[in-house]
Amino acid sequence: MLIKIFGIFDLIAGAILIFGVGANLPIQILLGFGIILLAKSCLGFLKDFASWIDFSAGILFLLSIIIPIPGIISLILGLLIIQKGIFSFI
Repeated sequence: MLIKIFGIFDLIAGAILIFGVGANLPIQILLGFGIILLAKSCLGFLKDFASWIDFSAGILFLLSIIIPIPGIISLILGLLIIQKGIFSFI
């Protein structure tokens, strides 16, 4: 059950990365998703590739508060997060 909740969270985070990072999202949303993704990456102790994807996406969410992120970077990371979310339902 927890894996499916993390999968839903990954799908939402991926959609935000693809469609919303360039938009002016509230800082609370970006900060919340960044901290949750960083905490989720610590669950895997950065031993597997999925944890590194979570870690990178968390850092990207936090950096997007300060600096504008190029669209291609958020698109690639968003697709990886969505793929990870889909595979959590299988």
